[in-house]
Amino acid sequence: MAEKIPSWPKVTIRLYDDHNAEVKIAGRSHPVNHHDPRQAAIALVSERAAQLGRPVKATAVEADGASWPLIIHPDGRVEAVEPETGRRGGSKPIWPIIVAAVVACALIAGTAVYLLVIRDNDPAPRPTASPKLPSLPEPSVGPDQFSGRPVPPGWSNNASWTVDIAPNSTPAVSPDGTEVAVLTPDNKLAVFDANGKVLYQDTLPEQVSSPVYTTIDSDRVVAITTEKTLYYWPGDGALPKEVELPNSSDIQFFGTSPLVQMGQEAGASVVSGGELKAVSDKRDSTILLAEGDRALMARYKGPLYWSQPGKDLQTLDLHPPKGANGIDHVVAASPGQVLVLWNGAQAGMVIPTVHSSAGGNVVAACPTTRREVINNWNWVPGSGKVAAWGECLINFANHTTVSYPGFNPLSITGLTIYGTAGSDLVATSPGKKSHPLEPNTARPWGLVGSHAIVVHNNVLYALDKAS
Repeated sequence: MAEKIPSWPKVTIRLYDDHNAEVKIAGRSHPVNHHDPRQAAIALVSERAAQLGRPVKATAVEADGASWPLIIHPDGRVEAVEPETGRRGGSKPIWPIIVAAVVACALIAGTAVYLLVIRDNDPAPRPTASPKLPSLPEPSVGPDQFSGRPVPPGWSNNASWTVDIAPNSTPAVSPDGTEVAVLTPDNKLAVFDANGKVLYQDTLPEQVSSPVYTTIDSDRVVAITTEKTLYYWPGDGALPKEVELPNSSDIQFFGTSPLVQMGQEAGASVVSGGELKAVSDKRDSTILLAEGDRALMARYKGPLYWSQPGKDLQTLDLHPPKGANGIDHVVAASPGQVLVLWNGAQAGMVIPTVHSSAGGNVVAACPTTRREVINNWNWVPGSGKVAAWGECLINFANHTTVSYPGFNPLSITGLTIYGTAGSDLVATSPGKKSHPLEPNTARPWGLVGSHAIVVHNNVLYALDKAS
């Protein structure tokens, strides 16, 4: 049975003495102090197995260094696995014997109580509450003045709340603008509401990525990654889930969901049902992003395909813009959108076009431009209301575009597009005049409630609107 059980999460139970032990689950340490540390450790691991809905593998290490591979079931049953190379320690493991006795006694006692007391007055079954994250000391949060850099237009230098964040980390703002997630200096994940209240926290392993908001199994989650593991929190204080990542894999969040690239020959996988599932690819195609349990891929000159585990590839047919004369090449994709250059009527001219990744229809067509100019354009998708593709500013509400020669977009907050025009930092919006900004003006990471989130010197500031 052991070979059918996934090797993640990695679980180690280390016994120190008659009362103390340590359980490590996917790198997370759980100290145990109990009159029977084996029993307490098994209970902790079986609880995790119950969350996963399957048995888990574990390694039990005795105080004398003898170790045993085990299988721990959601109901607390324990099996000892005989290593292929022979046992280490020389004696029969005590773990399954002790736990079997505990389970047997519990069953006998439970049956007796049921027969004598409960059977005649059996209440309606109660749902078991899901385990929650442990209570942790909250980070220091308080108001302050933002004085290190010029504030973005429309915002004051008064910050209703601030918090220190880990060096070299960046915050993540939820797509609906209700939350912001950060890494704290003491190596925790902390998620705040718009008023700076801590919604939940969790301790983290070493060397993690900055948090991102993404979607897994149709649920919005906060995710971080290590070299070997994807962790994600469903919110409301629920415990995180883990997905083990293959060696040398690369995880991307270009789409609405994680995409795990296994390497050029190994293909890619999406996360579905809490595990990695491979997607089929098409010869000479590049996988662009993942949305849910589907991956979008494209050949250089088209077509595009949606790939879903266990299903046939679906071709995404693109509708040409007016005046187009065939596809020059597929450029990139972002959530819900595909960027394509179409050949114009004149040689060397192309029509930059944004298509819907759902039906292939034209969402916005930029003015015809020389091909060599497009090579230097950046795509900044924004939140879905406006976007910028180099010198082309897009208003998705009315499907119009505006040309801004020499503009290079950097970021978008709300309807404001930040970028450079020549050597000057400016703020603009499709169809409106641009405004020059002072050098080094802070650009918001996003809007949370009525606040703009900016960062300076490893401090997050929630700026108030200008009066």
